[in-house]
Formats: sequence, C-alpha cells, structure tokens
Amino acid sequence: MTIKDIARISGVAVSTVSRVINNHPDVSAESREKVMAVIREHNFIPNNSARDLVRTKSDAVGLIVRGSQNTFFVDIIHSIESALDEAGYTMVMRQIGSNDNEITCAASMERDKRLLGIIFLGGRSDYSPDELAVLSVPYVFCTFTNSYGTLKNTNYSSVSIADEAEAEKAVNELIARGHKQIAALISASDDHSISQLRYLGYVKALKDHGITVDDSLIIRCGTFNMKDAYEATKKKLAEGVRFTAVFAIADNMAIGAMRALREAGIDVPGDCSLISIDGIEVSEYIDPMLSTLTQPMKEMGRKSVEQLSELIGGTGRHSQITVTTSLREGASMRQI
Repeated sequence: MTIKDIARISGVAVSTVSRVINNHPDVSAESREKVMAVIREHNFIPNNSARDLVRTKSDAVGLIVRGSQNTFFVDIIHSIESALDEAGYTMVMRQIGSNDNEITCAASMERDKRLLGIIFLGGRSDYSPDELAVLSVPYVFCTFTNSYGTLKNTNYSSVSIADEAEAEKAVNELIARGHKQIAALISASDDHSISQLRYLGYVKALKDHGITVDDSLIIRCGTFNMKDAYEATKKKLAEGVRFTAVFAIADNMAIGAMRALREAGIDVPGDCSLISIDGIEVSEYIDPMLSTLTQPMKEMGRKSVEQLSELIGGTGRHSQITVTTSLREGASMRQI
C-alpha cells in the first residue's frame, strides 16, 4: 500500500496524506482522522526518512531492545556494538517497552533506515512465519529462541542459553544443599516465554528428586521487574507461606526478593537460600553476593553479530546457538 492508496480510500488528496504522516499542523481534524483510520486498518508503516532512500549503500544494522529497563542487556548491547563496529557496520538501536510489538518496530526501521539486518535483543518465544514475513532482511534472536513458535529451524537464527536446562541446574544446586521447600519466583508459568521455560526446569528438578511440586510455593509477579518481585515475595510471606530456599528466574527478581525477605526478618542465607540466573553486575556487589548462573553476555552479543554478518554476506545458514552458564558461588546459599 502507498500513500496514493491511502488518499483514495480516505477520500483526501495525496498531499493531505503526506502532511498527516509527517505530522504537519495544517490539516483539519476530520481529514486527519480519516487518514489515520485507514492507516490503522491496513497496518500501513510510513517511511519517515525519505532522505535515506537516496542513499546508494547502507551499512546499518538494527538492534531492537525489548524491555528498556532490563539491566541484563547492558553488557550485551556493548558487545554487539563493538562487534558490529569491527565488522564495518553502523548500529541503529531502538529501545521499546516490554509490551510493544518488536516486529512492527523492526519493519518500520528496516524501511526508514535501509537496514541490512536486525538483531532482536529480548522478544517473544512464539513467533509464526506470517508475523515475520514483513521483514525482508536477515535477523537473529539474541537471548531467546522460538521454543513455542512455528518457525522452522532452517528459517531463523538465535543465540541463547537452554533456559529450561539451566533452571534445572540452578534448582539442583539448592537440592544438593539439602533444600526441599524451594519457592520459585517467576513472571508466569504459562506465558510461552523464558519465564515458562525456567519454571519447567524448576518443576523437572523437583520431580527428578521426588519432591512434590507445591503451587503455594510459586511466586508469580507478572514481570521481571525488581519492584514487582519485591511486592510479590512480600505478599507471599504475609500469607504465612514458608520455605528454606528461593529460585528466582532472574537476578533483578532475586534482588527484589532479598529485600522482602530481610524486611520479614528472614536472613539470607541463614534462614533462606537464594539462587538465580543472569549474572548482572549489581548482583555481584549486593550483600550477600548473589549466587547465580552467569550468562556469557559478551559471547552472546559477539555470536549474534557473527551469525547476522554471515547471513547478510550470503555465506551463512540459519542455526540456533546454545551457550552455557557458569555458577558464581556468591554467598546467598548454604547447606542445611
């Protein structure tokens, strides 16, 4: 669809459509609403960077960061930027909210910035081929893969940890220290995301050791945010639920839980052990130092760029790269 089609359907001049798209003030409210209604109905993505269209060559690669407050992404972003620079590309980054549509954003960036490829840092795990058909350049998923989607492995690339297996490994660390009453701090258990995968790893670890899965020990906070994890843990403790250990699916959430435990007079690790996954910098400097499975952030960023560069150059094939975590012992676990 072009602006001529928009003009025809909405019954206004092409110049009016152009002024609406470019947010010019000299358009009546009625005409503006007619044009915007057609744009919304047909999911039209305007090209607001016409000057880019005259460029004969682009060196731009898009990086779309989903979850603008996620501190876990900081080191990965730096790694991606450095690797792109070494490979001769220019990084164009866009940060979006956790509930925003990264595919729509990517399609808009591809057109406006004449992108050669796209790296998605954070995203959904359930894409369909139809959703991604709007993209005509190579793309790589970084930190997640299409576990719940319908994409064929030959049609997409990703770099991530094996979330379910790594969560199982984290919970096994607690079980090895004698814990059986282990709470799980998650976003949700059925959201087709990393949260669900790590919850399944928690469940598998318990079942493999003959420990009954108790739903009262599941702390669901709806997000990965520190504050929400704090509030959810505080609420669970107020209900009188007790446990000797907590597995948090992310460091941010573990830090929030640690505060809630302390406010309730529960010592970490004296009364309650705590382990998570990520390895963000701040978790190394809290007291006690958080025990966590550290993701190789710099490696993930570098491998994402390597994959994308090969796809752009036509020398690579789609693949799903799995990297492994390493245990940072920290000081938030103890033997019971």
